[in-house]
Amino acid sequence: MSVLLIGTLDTKGAEFAYVRDRLRAAGVAVTLADAGVVAPPTVAPDVSREQVFQLAGTSAATVKAAGDRGRAVALAAAGAAKLAARLHAEGKLTGVLALGGSAGTTIGTAAMRAVPVGVPKLMVSTLASGQVQHYVGTRDVMMMHSVVDIAGLNRVSRTVLDNAAAAMAGMVLARRAGSVSDRSSGSDKPVIAATMFGVTTPCVEAARAQLEAAGYEVLVFHATGTGGRTMEGLIRDGLVAGVLDITTTELADELVGGVLTAGPDRLTAASLKGVPQVISVGALDMVNFGPADTVPEKFKGRRFHQHNPTVTLMRTTPEEMDRLGLELTQKASASGGPAAVVLPLLGVSALDAAGQPFWWPEADAALVQSVRNWIAPNVELVELDLHINDPAFAAACANKLLDLMRSR
Repeated sequence: MSVLLIGTLDTKGAEFAYVRDRLRAAGVAVTLADAGVVAPPTVAPDVSREQVFQLAGTSAATVKAAGDRGRAVALAAAGAAKLAARLHAEGKLTGVLALGGSAGTTIGTAAMRAVPVGVPKLMVSTLASGQVQHYVGTRDVMMMHSVVDIAGLNRVSRTVLDNAAAAMAGMVLARRAGSVSDRSSGSDKPVIAATMFGVTTPCVEAARAQLEAAGYEVLVFHATGTGGRTMEGLIRDGLVAGVLDITTTELADELVGGVLTAGPDRLTAASLKGVPQVISVGALDMVNFGPADTVPEKFKGRRFHQHNPTVTLMRTTPEEMDRLGLELTQKASASGGPAAVVLPLLGVSALDAAGQPFWWPEADAALVQSVRNWIAPNVELVELDLHINDPAFAAACANKLLDLMRSR
């Protein structure tokens, strides 16, 4: 088993060789893979560029002849991802480490996203101090700023690369020594995935405690777009036995145009996998934006609440709630496993209660009626004369999920 060290060995061979040698000196085995295409590698790889591009369905010669740098990087990333996935499936991978600028970061993080959470992943990048969501995705990728460009060895780059090698060696050796838990050898409790927002925290925390007392391990995902996508990915990976999707607020951001959307595939993985799920309407009363001056002009005149200096919330209208009810119910109704929608009739968030800034009974009524109109016979509908953060509502959701999982 070894660390996959992958990148463009034609332009950054010396830097990769330096990191490889530091890892080996620390007692870590390394597989050096070349994803370059412009010129011959300046250091001999263990996995050639030809092998990498073959995994992407092409050849290094074809890619070079095309002369399209963007396409070359995309193909190298595809090959790197398949290489990492194959090595992991074969039990030969202990971690993934890469160095680079925009191309190297694209290639390296593609390999990292192809292996499960828990496998050490470290990207030394010139882009690490900026927006890195595209590179990290939903995996536990660590981004280390290279400070200077990865263009030669100097007093700064050596320091950064020394630290990167030491960090990767530390993670790998700790796992080898058994001082870091491994998902495959850790808790064997069935996993339940749950979604939470600050305005639904009392509900989810109470339900989590009940589910954990029943013998389950509960993973709570912050419904901030990335959280929802991460949860959906873990469900698709087959790691989740049940879903407590209390907080479906990301659907509102996707519909209306907020900043915390999880994309159109939110609320689909459990249905496709047939995983038992309890779905509610937590925080569908709000759409998220940044500071007040970032809210698009088209929303002028809407009802807002300044959650904090960097988060502005906008209340969803009756028309939007009607559409959200349709979308939620259609996705739930496609479930291949046991599913229930549980509705709190007295408010869907801490801000949606009598006397609170988002209390709008007509909007909530539109959501409830839409769910009633569109829900399919295969999905149980539970309506409770409670607020979403009432302890009794949390208990009802937890009990319903336990019932669905037992029936499965």
